[in-house]
Amino acid sequence: MKQWKFLLVILLLAACNNQSENNKPQQNKTSNTLYISVDESFQPIIEEELKVFKSAYPDTKVVAEYKPEAECLRDLEKDSTKIVIISRELNREETKFFDGKVGFKPEFGQLAKDAVTVIVNSENPDSSFTVNELKQLLAGKGNGKLQVAIDGNTATSTVRYLKDSLLAGAAFGKNITGAKNSEDLINYISSTPSAIGFVGISWITNPQSKQQEDAIGKLKMALIECKNCEEGTFARPSQQTITFNQYPLVRGLYYVLKENYAGLGSRFVEFLSTERGQLIFRRALLVPTKMNFGRRRII
Repeated sequence: MKQWKFLLVILLLAACNNQSENNKPQQNKTSNTLYISVDESFQPIIEEELKVFKSAYPDTKVVAEYKPEAECLRDLEKDSTKIVIISRELNREETKFFDGKVGFKPEFGQLAKDAVTVIVNSENPDSSFTVNELKQLLAGKGNGKLQVAIDGNTATSTVRYLKDSLLAGAAFGKNITGAKNSEDLINYISSTPSAIGFVGISWITNPQSKQQEDAIGKLKMALIECKNCEEGTFARPSQQTITFNQYPLVRGLYYVLKENYAGLGSRFVEFLSTERGQLIFRRALLVPTKMNFGRRRII
């Protein structure tokens, strides 16, 4: 009888312990793997950030998928990722959706300012454009000798930015060529003397391979009509022209974090927001927005 009583106590303790484990909140179950979805136009700079992050946290594995902006947001909705890196913050409808679905509003914020660079083949004599000329080109009403390329026809952040900022929501002209992604766009421009394209600046400043570096060597960044400058002034994207609102094609680099506890997503956002992460943005010619590194206007 005593043996049966002892066995019963053991079984009850095991059952209670198992029940306690099952009742623990999901966020307390630790994992060393972080899944992130990143807008493809930011791939080079986020790859640089991840190299340093992984060296600082060698016990953490980061699985990054690079895809169009709209697909990143779908990943967030499907809960296949806790953090996305895109070119905008969430709008009111999106925050309301997540609040209703998961019971809290995702955290989001700007990490840096990025420039959409206008690139042309090095043999192309046309390398200076006004903003109105760019609008005409994208609408299919500009210089018929130039072949205009973008990184896809829908869903990418660059496409959305160009439509919103230059075309006020109107459709692209029928003359527009859609590349698969930024790397494909760079290859197309480098091999087509009459082509012009639009790409995130980190693709130019952080080549990912020898082949890409060779392709970039066949390109040049176009001069674009300067904002807040003397009439007739043109500028290329740089930290100065971005910081002082002179280069006209500037957008943000944002994180969206769907995590209401101190997990791996929060750790990665903290890294991107502190000095090491912000200096990496600065080195890639983006403008950090979480830290001020003593920028001064040069006259």
